[in-house]
Amino acid sequence: MESLYQTGTPFRLDLFRCRSLRDVTEAISIVLEQYSEIFPASKDARILIKPNLNSNMNALTGNTTDLRLLSALVQGLKKRGYQNIVIGEGTNSGFYRSKIGVISRLRVDSLARYYGIELKDLNYSEGREISFAGGVKARVARECLEADLFINVPKLKTHFEVGMSVCLKNLMGCLVGQENKKKTHQSLAENILHLNSNIKPHLHIVDGIIAMDGLGPTRGKPKNMGLIVVGTDPFLIDMVCARIAQFGYRSVTTLKLAEDKGLITKDYHDFLGSLDISSFISRFEEPKANPLASFIHSPKRQKYFLAVRNTRLFSFLASTRFFGYLLFLSGLRQDNFITDDMVCDGLSFDASLCRAGCTKCSDYCPMGLTLPEQIKEQGSPCINCLYCFLVCPTKAIGFKGNLGFMADQLRQYDKITREVA
Repeated sequence: MESLYQTGTPFRLDLFRCRSLRDVTEAISIVLEQYSEIFPASKDARILIKPNLNSNMNALTGNTTDLRLLSALVQGLKKRGYQNIVIGEGTNSGFYRSKIGVISRLRVDSLARYYGIELKDLNYSEGREISFAGGVKARVARECLEADLFINVPKLKTHFEVGMSVCLKNLMGCLVGQENKKKTHQSLAENILHLNSNIKPHLHIVDGIIAMDGLGPTRGKPKNMGLIVVGTDPFLIDMVCARIAQFGYRSVTTLKLAEDKGLITKDYHDFLGSLDISSFISRFEEPKANPLASFIHSPKRQKYFLAVRNTRLFSFLASTRFFGYLLFLSGLRQDNFITDDMVCDGLSFDASLCRAGCTKCSDYCPMGLTLPEQIKEQGSPCINCLYCFLVCPTKAIGFKGNLGFMADQLRQYDKITREVA
């Protein structure tokens, strides 16, 4: 752990090196101890954990929040006596529109059931109205406004529209349903700042264990950073993450606008200038879309594209598999909305392929199973997240069942996931 807090400044920042479940658990234990002053005194307090569950591509692709981080956080909170814990997220509009259960595909529902906590798809929450740019009104999930403790758990990744997606951008998942999420794109950076002026997480824990660079937030490449960043100020954390990625912070449109509006002051720059984070720096590839997507998604032209996209005809066409796949191939849509669910009948293990001394399967298991020994054990708390299957370097762990949507993830990421892990 490296604590970058300095006495006499309003800022607090902590960075952790984490590669395995054990590392993550130890880091979260330290966080809960050292940030104890922000935790409610009442053990009945409402605690909301808001991960990034942008798509059905799991954490090992660099796309979504790592289940190991969620597991360690829930366990740590329960050990401290908190019981009223909710994991809440409003997943990507396209998956919501296509009635695809991202939360279940990522096995977050199974994790929540195991720990006996509530899970909430914020797309279906009761909304509270806030103001967006131009007098537009949008509705955010009431859980995000009423939590006694709000823990924001974003993913560290690039984003082709705003540059990077970390703390500030992750609050888009607080919006209720597709109709409200669409409103952000009328003025994306400004509306992200509006979200952050209305919703105030108490703590931010950034999952940079396996980050994403390149064409994020969905079509980039996983990047093994082995990093967790913790703090209470989202602007500071996003600036630090941009510096770690060697992005000029003003190339991140939310940070540029925040500075132009006076939200990022000289104090931020003075604090950042005093930090030595050279050991964490790793250049990220920038999120460059193809010429067609770059042309259409330009802020100068996006309002015209939105006017077309929001028509009934385009919405209907976009909901069809054929036209939707054309949008995906063209780069105008980042996600491929495959409706076929995975059916996992269990995992197999071939001991003859297992590499002696390799601990990848157990390092990545969010449930802390003794692997590979417990792979075939009946009654183990396995949630079929497939982390062990996806990271095994020799493919000693096999899948039984119908891969469904996971076949597409394997097509794109199978080789690179095993190499990166």
